Amino acid sequence: MLDFQFSVQPQTEQRLKKILDSVRDTETFAQNIISYQISELQKSILNLRLDLGEFEQKYQMTSEEFQNQFSQGILEDDVDFMVWSGLYEMLCQNQLQLYELR
Repeated sequence: MLDFQFSVQPQTEQRLKKILDSVRDTETFAQNIISYQISELQKSILNLRLDLGEFEQKYQMTSEEFQNQFSQGILEDDVDFMVWSGLYEMLCQNQLQLYELR
């Protein structure tokens, strides 16, 4: 059994209590929250891959190759490269979170 404690604003607390009071099956409710988070991560990963694909096509290298060269200082600090690196890091974080939730 898991006991949650949240630090939220009073209005948020009231709204959350109303939701929880109407829930009959807390297991299903919790599973739905997890499923929702998984779905959001999957959407984010898809969108990040689409964005990364544009950079990969433009610069003719995979994001993994790019990140390796960029982190080693082989590539300059171009604006495109800074954005590309940030997107790649977000992808890696989202993939890790998704893996941990499955």
